[in-house]
Amino acid sequence: MQLPASLPRLRRFALGFAIISAALVDMAPLSACGGSTSTTGSSTTSGPVNLTFWSWVPGIDKSVADFNKSHPNIHVTVSNVGSGPTEYDKLYTAIKANNEPDLGQVEYQLLPTFETTNSLIDMAPYGASDVKSQFVPWTWSQVTLGNAVYAIPEDTGPMAMFYRQDIFTKYHLAVPTTWAEYAADAAKLHAANASEYITDFPPKEAGWFTGLMWQAGGHMFGINGQSWKVAVNNSASLQVASYWQDLVSKKLVKTDPDFTNGWYQNLQNGTVATWISAVWGAATISTNAPKSSGDWRVAPVPQWQAGQTVNGNWGGSTTVTFKSTKHPKEATTFALWLNSNQQSIDEMIKGAAIYPAYQASLDSPLLNAPQPFYGNQVIGQVFKTGSTQVDVNFQWGPTINQVYTDMGNNFANAVNGQGTLSDALNATQQSTVTFMQKQGFSVSP
Repeated sequence: MQLPASLPRLRRFALGFAIISAALVDMAPLSACGGSTSTTGSSTTSGPVNLTFWSWVPGIDKSVADFNKSHPNIHVTVSNVGSGPTEYDKLYTAIKANNEPDLGQVEYQLLPTFETTNSLIDMAPYGASDVKSQFVPWTWSQVTLGNAVYAIPEDTGPMAMFYRQDIFTKYHLAVPTTWAEYAADAAKLHAANASEYITDFPPKEAGWFTGLMWQAGGHMFGINGQSWKVAVNNSASLQVASYWQDLVSKKLVKTDPDFTNGWYQNLQNGTVATWISAVWGAATISTNAPKSSGDWRVAPVPQWQAGQTVNGNWGGSTTVTFKSTKHPKEATTFALWLNSNQQSIDEMIKGAAIYPAYQASLDSPLLNAPQPFYGNQVIGQVFKTGSTQVDVNFQWGPTINQVYTDMGNNFANAVNGQGTLSDALNATQQSTVTFMQKQGFSVSP
């Protein structure tokens, strides 16, 4: 896996959570899901079809240039209009004005929000449904609703445990395979050195917590006919919250905000011995903790039961086509090519260190080379296996920004002694149901 010298936090833009304008949700219909059924064909004007594409991925312009060279009848112009929420706010404005680009970059967790605005085209009539088997299975369930295909998967964020082998060796810690072993390591490490911790629990990082809840088998949302089922405080979510509450209460983990200078220093100087993160975390560590080169390794996420092999996901995005396009067929052709042509995917791996959703690309030499920073471990193999272990039935809801904002605020209160993490989940459950009902969604018990 080639890691660029500097890597923006591409896979976690919506996880810092400047909220998409609430007015985007105000456009939602009362039913559980929407989506355009447009089947408008291509125009008959002479010359190449011109398409616009909004994306934040560095280097994706090289993939677009390759597409234009190989498809003389279609020309795509790519624009970087800002990342994550910045792009989404602009998309909202464009949707209101019926002036969206032909295509756009949208993260998995935001797809239901855009579906409810009725702004996405079903790409199945244009060949999208034919490639289902070519993508990592869980990603396909994220981009489809019934027989409709509302996006083409681009990349993913399977999780793993980054750990400091030097610290584990120094304190004779066994690499944990279960969460019980992980907690035991936490206690042993902190007892041996009060200035070192097994990890950090970042209270505002609701996307990280969701990945752990996903790994535990939890589902926050579901669809019941024309209604949404909401279970932010599902049993698995409460199990995860209780586990981390125990570590927080015993002061065995730090509770600093992540992706800050102090947090990066903790990674570098060994104040924290592990980071449960997604595949993109490899570049985060190597870029921001360069002096720790050679000390880190990667292992599968600890399991709740010995012998299990289940995983969660944190991050990833898709390519969507908007209803205002006059060329849905050509737009679908581009979206499919972008995310399944090996040359295109290699450009995105080299430019942005994406971890592809296209299964054949997981064998790319770019992802499977020994990594000097990680002691020459082939860390790509850990993530390739992990990507096959993600629950395919996990579903996002239509107000995920509200959920993450409330969860983060409530977790921060709990860490500061105002209730527990489980209390925080219960409060988020209540606020989510109330918010969705006020927005006009039907919510079933």
